[in-house]
Amino acid sequence: MLLSFLCPSELPRPRVFMFTPTKIKLPKKTARRYPAYELYLYGEGNYAEENKNLILTGIPILFLPGNAGSYKQVRSLGSIALRKAEDLDFKYHFNFFSVNFNEELVALYGGTLQQQTKFVHECLKVILRLYRGQEFAPTSVAIVGHSMGGLVARALLTLKNFKPELINLLITQATPHVAPVMPLDRYLTDFYTAVNNHWTLKAQDLRNLTTLSVAGGFRDYQVRSGLAFLPRLSQHDSALSVVSSAVPRAWASTDHLSIVWCKELILATIRAFFDLIDENTRQITEDPKKRMSVLNHHFVRHPGKIFEENPEVFTELTGTFTWVEVKTSKWTYSAYNDSDGKYFTFPLASHRESYSHIYCENTKLVVILKLQDYPSLSHIVILVPPSVGNKFTLDCEFFKEDSRTIQLPVTNLFSFGLSSSKILLNSTGLFYNVQLQHFNQVYQAFKIHVESHCQSLIGKYTCSKLFLSFSVPSFTEISAKLHMAQPENESRFPVLNIYSSSDCQYEVILKTSFLQILGQIIRFHAGALPVYVVSNILLTYGGQLSTLLSTGQCSEFSLELVRTAKPYKVEPIISIVVFLQGFNWFREIWDSLLLPEVDAAVLSSQDAWFPLVSLILFLFGTGIAYWSAVFFSTSLRIFSSLCLTLTRPTVLSKAKLITPRRLCMMGSLALVSWTTCGAFALFIIYLQYLFKVLTILNLYMKSEFCVFSIKSVKKSLSSSTTAEAANSLKIHVTVLNLFTWIVLLNLPSLVYWLKNLRYHVRLDPDPCRTTAIILVCILEILMNLSTSEVKSSKLLKMAAKVPLPLSVAVLAFGRMHLYKVPHFVTFSLFLHVLCCVV
Repeated sequence: MLLSFLCPSELPRPRVFMFTPTKIKLPKKTARRYPAYELYLYGEGNYAEENKNLILTGIPILFLPGNAGSYKQVRSLGSIALRKAEDLDFKYHFNFFSVNFNEELVALYGGTLQQQTKFVHECLKVILRLYRGQEFAPTSVAIVGHSMGGLVARALLTLKNFKPELINLLITQATPHVAPVMPLDRYLTDFYTAVNNHWTLKAQDLRNLTTLSVAGGFRDYQVRSGLAFLPRLSQHDSALSVVSSAVPRAWASTDHLSIVWCKELILATIRAFFDLIDENTRQITEDPKKRMSVLNHHFVRHPGKIFEENPEVFTELTGTFTWVEVKTSKWTYSAYNDSDGKYFTFPLASHRESYSHIYCENTKLVVILKLQDYPSLSHIVILVPPSVGNKFTLDCEFFKEDSRTIQLPVTNLFSFGLSSSKILLNSTGLFYNVQLQHFNQVYQAFKIHVESHCQSLIGKYTCSKLFLSFSVPSFTEISAKLHMAQPENESRFPVLNIYSSSDCQYEVILKTSFLQILGQIIRFHAGALPVYVVSNILLTYGGQLSTLLSTGQCSEFSLELVRTAKPYKVEPIISIVVFLQGFNWFREIWDSLLLPEVDAAVLSSQDAWFPLVSLILFLFGTGIAYWSAVFFSTSLRIFSSLCLTLTRPTVLSKAKLITPRRLCMMGSLALVSWTTCGAFALFIIYLQYLFKVLTILNLYMKSEFCVFSIKSVKKSLSSSTTAEAANSLKIHVTVLNLFTWIVLLNLPSLVYWLKNLRYHVRLDPDPCRTTAIILVCILEILMNLSTSEVKSSKLLKMAAKVPLPLSVAVLAFGRMHLYKVPHFVTFSLFLHVLCCVV
């Protein structure tokens, strides 16, 4: 593995102090408007005691937690920065502030994102007021935002009264900048649209803001790295996006939470903060070019030395070391227990015409220089220090880039790993570039096997971003997949760098990995799985109504799912619409009907979609729908069996669908939805429906028991009543299964409401208030319907056919807008209720 060298002053040291944050008193108006939010100042030990009176002299940095995040997460940054400041005798130091957002689920409920943004704006003004009268009072605050906290920071610029000069540096950690991971309400999608449109259309507001986005890599299963890349701006020199596995001296992927406390990333961030300090103002520099230069130094191209803004052009080579001139194009030096240092000089005049690069490596460092970048350079000098008690090896060579670049075409997607693409390197050099041709789509995924056969017993190492050590002979396996599709104007290929030994032979074998492809599909489209499950259930629901119409009997859910849930009923229609939208005449007709763009077309334009994705997701949805229904039905039967011995036999009686009691229940739940939370009303009606289904199941199981009991023949129900109960039970279980997904999709708003009930009784804004009122009225009637009241309806034929186009509509418009799914389900249930009237 690549070694990470830390300065002695930055090595972690044991501490006995506890994290003691200081709560910042906010203005009464701000505290009254945002009662659930708070502002804290990080502190520990003597540092916390000194800052108790809030007489601050440092550089302010504000940490914004993300979805369900804690303000205490600032400790990772604050503690390391404090240790660094102590080593500098507090010549420079930072004051880390943190916002308590009450651990809100803003990634799933977007109703408070605007509120959080306005509160952060107030916090910035409060923080800067704390420094009034100081000799080096700051005029801006740097912000570090984790997850959705980074998006809230970007949203500051969309506020009408916000002054852009209040922030000049923004670092985001695993923030989904491009789109929400789970678009469960329109407030979330509208917020994203407003932020990204502002950053794209009003880039002039960003001229003094430097932004760094750090993605977690493939180990972040919550926010894929492609979502964390900042949108392309006209000012390319003001924003930088990196992946943690490519950050120098980190070289590792992090999960969504550990990116906050990953030591290597925290050290890189703190080093960057200290290098950003302007000695004159003792604040973060106002020079945007220097800010980008520092961030590039620590997060992109770290050369293994301390950042220098204006490095010395001339360096004096001191010491009484021996000077040795090397004229060969390939050279190796090895020494053991050498007490004398040496200077090795490489004249470039004789090599410029034949070679384009020079490559040097030892056991801890690799350097590649492009000769064209140094036209005035006459010699390259390498200092080899005394190696007392140690063995030191150094290899250098001049090479031409074209001769060390080898093209390896990737295998076809449909090869499923049965075929392979391979190359053989009879190594005579130390470095090779292997270009992976036609590797440009996110659904491509490969396994790369690198096998070495060396004459000696000492192997070197192979690298593809990470340095991988091996024994000789060795076999190394590397996974190759992309975080995002190749941009249209990008012509470069992904490259595998192989650092080789001159006495080794290397075989590089590339195969398609089907499991990795499935992993990519899940990584990019797992958020759309609920849509495919609902689509499958809708098809099954329509199939059950069809069998009820044709045979008078309702079929089992599992049997009907196998019969009706076919992807060819849905996918071709969507594919045809996407194809036709490529024509202007069809798009004009589509727009004239005020229809939104099909989600598949949007994903295709982002190179994140291909036809087989939908088929695979549909099959996943079928499997989830099947096994969830089996689990749901089994759970109902087990629970009903437990209740069977505790309840008396009942008879399924017919009553009016609309009664004063039910009207009262509808009105009560509608009032609950309007005055409190729509998701709460949905949860209540869900429990009521669940109890109703359990009652019908209990009756059905008792009737089956009575039929086979000789002593209870007189108490047994007629066979027609039993069949009626069975049919009603099957259709109710399907409707309840469908309604379960609606409740799950609206659950985040319910959780948020319950958590903030002490502050606000009414959820505002409420993403499902209107839908909840409609569904309450529909389900209050539907749960009391029996199949006998539906069989003779004139609308049953329509109600049986509508779920098919609705399942198509769910997939067409719900993949990127999950909050639209309940609307289609509500319409289907509404037609079912109408069947008892017409």
